[in-house]
Amino acid sequence: MEKVPHHVAIIPDGNRRWARAKGLFPYEGHREGAKRVHEIAEHGFERGVKYITVWGASADNLKKRSKTEVGFLVKLFEKELYEILNSKTLRKNEIRMRVVGKGTEIARSKILSKLVDDAENETKHFKKGNLTILFGYDGKEEMIEAFEKGKKRGGAKYDYESVKELLWTKDLPPVDLVIRTGGEPHWSSGFMMWHTTDSQFYFTETFWPAFGEKEFEKALHDFARRGHRLGA
Repeated sequence: MEKVPHHVAIIPDGNRRWARAKGLFPYEGHREGAKRVHEIAEHGFERGVKYITVWGASADNLKKRSKTEVGFLVKLFEKELYEILNSKTLRKNEIRMRVVGKGTEIARSKILSKLVDDAENETKHFKKGNLTILFGYDGKEEMIEAFEKGKKRGGAKYDYESVKELLWTKDLPPVDLVIRTGGEPHWSSGFMMWHTTDSQFYFTETFWPAFGEKEFEKALHDFARRGHRLGA
């Protein structure tokens, strides 16, 4: 049997470029990309992945893009959370859901805040799988806040675990495999820097809205072929 990563983190890049290539408005790329989150998460859990983390939107996305696009992103996320809450998928598969980041704070949407609270509270006792959406996330900001918390608590000594306990993403285990779609193999905003110190990276030219189960399988096979090596 192939070795399956315990924790997969995804940077789903290419929504707007996919839409432009098809002569569509950018929001159509986000809409199609949202469908892939459901598809990939369900397939990943079936394959034995225990943690799947998807970067839904960066803090910069929500602060700097047009009000129209940001408004659509927020409404789309509200719609997805509503559908998740009213489907049997999470309950049937016993998947715990978390939303991490400052998205609700930036969006100032009471509806979104309530949906996030409901999704987390109603699934917090599930243990078979974990789906985390990073919304309004920035890894540099996360790390800066962690050390600010550390200074306030006192003490100058740090190790991996003591720093991890100060992070927004403290409840997540180390990432085994990072997948970035969209054909631009680079890091962004210090993405989960503390969790990806020993991760395998998989970059693909495929835009996120076109990244289906077959593409995901390629990433899993690549991980199994290379193995998970710690250090150099």
